[in-house]
Formats: sequence, structure tokens, C-alpha cells
Amino acid sequence: MINEDQTWASGAACAGLEPDALFVRGAAQRQARQLCFTCPVRMQCLAEALGSNTSFGVWGGLTERERRALVRRYPEVRDWEAWLRREDDDLIAELRAQRPPRIIARIRAASSA
Repeated sequence: MINEDQTWASGAACAGLEPDALFVRGAAQRQARQLCFTCPVRMQCLAEALGSNTSFGVWGGLTERERRALVRRYPEVRDWEAWLRREDDDLIAELRAQRPPRIIARIRAASSA
């Protein structure tokens, strides 16, 4: 489910940057992600990227690899914004933290348990 209202994007920490700054690979992704953890609309950005299957770039503090892992782990989620608002899940708490989450490690651990 994609949110039709995109006004949240104007409040993004990256709103004044060149878009190419967020479409990087390797070590440069760490720098791009750091900006995300200061962003007041990070969760809306992440929900948008997950809902639209955005393939490239850092969105909501997650790389494309991390987003793919989330989508594979939770194929039943249709409304990512609502899913991210839930408070009762350890993974969501990790996503909401003001630091880079360990999504891949958490998903691997949950899958092997």
C-alpha cells in the first residue's frame, strides 16, 4: 500500500540534498544512513520504500538489501505504515531506534529459531 500523500517528504532531513547522495553503494551507504537517523519522517520514508518496492538507495535508514530482507520475512504485510506503527514487536523497536538497525542479523536469527 502506497501513501498518496507525499507531503512528509518536504520535512525529510535529506530534502535539500542532491538525490544521488542517497543512491550510493558500499561504505558510502553508512554515511547516507547516518542522516536518516536524524530525520523526523524516517518511518514514513521507510514505509513508502517498502510499500512501493523501491529497489535502490537508502530509504528510512535501510539499504536495499535490508528492505528486501524485511519484505521476504513479512510477505503478508500490505500496509507498511500501519505495521511500522505497531509497538509490540522487537524488530519494530529496532527499526525505530536512533541508530542503524541490525535487520539482517535479526531476521536470520528469527528464521533459524
